[in-house]
Amino acid sequence: MNTSTPRVFIAATRQNDGKTTTSLGLLAALQKSFPRVGYIKPVGQRFVEIEENKIDEDTVLMDRVYQLNCPLTAMSPIAIEPDFTRKYLQASNNEALIRKIQKAFDRVAWEKDFVLCEGSGHAGVGSVFDLSNAQVAKVLGAKVIIVSQGGIGKPIDEVSLNQALFKQEGVEVIGVILNKVLPDKIDYITEFARRGLKRKGLDLLGVLPYQPSLSSPTIQLVQEELSPEMLHQGGPVTSIIRSIVVGAMSPKNATKHFKDGALLITPGDRDDLIIAAAAWASESHGDKLSGLLLTGGIKPKNGVLDLVRRMPFPVLLAKEETYQVASRVHDLPVKTRPSDSEKISLIRDIIAKHVDVDRIVKAL
Repeated sequence: MNTSTPRVFIAATRQNDGKTTTSLGLLAALQKSFPRVGYIKPVGQRFVEIEENKIDEDTVLMDRVYQLNCPLTAMSPIAIEPDFTRKYLQASNNEALIRKIQKAFDRVAWEKDFVLCEGSGHAGVGSVFDLSNAQVAKVLGAKVIIVSQGGIGKPIDEVSLNQALFKQEGVEVIGVILNKVLPDKIDYITEFARRGLKRKGLDLLGVLPYQPSLSSPTIQLVQEELSPEMLHQGGPVTSIIRSIVVGAMSPKNATKHFKDGALLITPGDRDDLIIAAAAWASESHGDKLSGLLLTGGIKPKNGVLDLVRRMPFPVLLAKEETYQVASRVHDLPVKTRPSDSEKISLIRDIIAKHVDVDRIVKAL
């Protein structure tokens, strides 16, 4: 396997700590030092089917944003299907999986100056089929950066657990990036987290400020996860949902919560609220809802439906009741999509400003 091309492995202390966000921004930052950067996610758990191949979602994101000029099957060699673990435990084929990862890395690294490797969670994820992140990093001969959520005590405790497993596999952790830190606490967190990590022999490589929009879903994500019917597409489905308003009150009280980027969720027979949303949109001087999500599988009656079809934002219809729909939207796992140009631009800026890329390069 290629051992000469520089590489780094991005891990995290848990799900949704910002590993993919960091990888997305870091790839752009690394291109300033290494014009040709490759990417691989050796083991993926959320995948889509492309030309009969199962490709990790994050790999699709990276390829579409950066046009990496490499087969998707090389950048995403192993996809964990629902019965993958059962099959592995019945008939272990670890050597074949390792060879597949090594061969994929060689293809990804071909004619590249640097390879960014993204893990699938904390150091132990994948242990059940002998491909934990720590084991995969060892196979790739990569040093590791751990991404954790903001704070001091809890993230350092969790980083220490992960560091121990990487160390057990003989893998070096070069530093930590803290994510989702409240802007007014950045200086405080930076000072004391750096002190705490130094006692563990680790560098603090960056502190990323919390950006609500990066943790907020879009109408497109609601479409993908809830599969509602599109009654009217009066605006971009990439609009960020900045707040949720559940229509379980009078129009007078509901409109107090209307603001730019709000998603109104209400039964399809609440004509009064639908009319109030249309009226607010026409009088809001540029602000508009991100969308209107009707529930209960109830389409508005014809006169109101005509009004719906003139609204300046998407209007969707879900079969479930209001409480179920609102709960599902609230709990949606937010992942950056290739079409989220506003989020991607923000991510690049944050990483460039708040991560010491030169320090990473020197450590490798």
